[in-house]
Amino acid sequence: MLKHHIPLLPESITSYSEPFFGGGAMFLHVMQTFSPSVVYINDINEPIMNIYRAVKEEPDEFCNVVDVFQDKYILLSKEDRKKYYYEVRQAHAYDYHSWSPTFCSAVLYFLMKTGFNGIWQINANTNGRYGTPSGLLNQVDTVYDKANVLRWSELLLHVTIKSGDYQDVPPCDFGYFDPPYRDSFTTYSTGFGDEETSELIKYLLEYPGKIMLSNRCDGSTFFEDRAPDMTIHRFPVTYTAGRRKKTDEGFEAKKATEILLCN
Repeated sequence: MLKHHIPLLPESITSYSEPFFGGGAMFLHVMQTFSPSVVYINDINEPIMNIYRAVKEEPDEFCNVVDVFQDKYILLSKEDRKKYYYEVRQAHAYDYHSWSPTFCSAVLYFLMKTGFNGIWQINANTNGRYGTPSGLLNQVDTVYDKANVLRWSELLLHVTIKSGDYQDVPPCDFGYFDPPYRDSFTTYSTGFGDEETSELIKYLLEYPGKIMLSNRCDGSTFFEDRAPDMTIHRFPVTYTAGRRKKTDEGFEAKKATEILLCN
């Protein structure tokens, strides 16, 4: 979506916040383009944010742990990789109390790099922790890019990493808000439906800086009704996971529309 969002960004950004952090695509663009001096990233999903904390604070130890799991995994057959994946996932679900924060985060990172499509899912049979099924398990030499992790560590050096409610993130010159979709197809640890989205819009109507809010378009006037003075853009998108179209041959990517609210 960046190709649609970039032309709408402010001309300058000195402070930046991303209260619903995920993969960080917008964060990367803002950091590389504007070099803001004050940056906050936040997500209510604490295990995910702990990965970023570990990468920031102990990158070498983090990579050493991932390497141990990677080295064992790469040598296995596909059948044994699947068995190993679920063994590691089970340990992450029930044995983590004895692990250091960095070790725990590195194990979760390994699971997310070998799990299905990078999707976050929690299950009752994984103790309410990460429970995404295994992915294609077809990696050749590596499961992650170590050099990229080390570059992230440098980029995060002066970034404040939080894991709480979005309203606890200090307002900045520019805030990018990418909450879970209304009626999200992905199983997150918390719900974010119409009521929560409405509260978020109310919060953004009073936001002192410039904002963007990204979400999906369902054909209704939900956002127009709640933010009539904001500018609303619509862009085409293709969903490759979760929200897919069923056919006789299986499933195929589904065309859809994303919206972007700007003040």
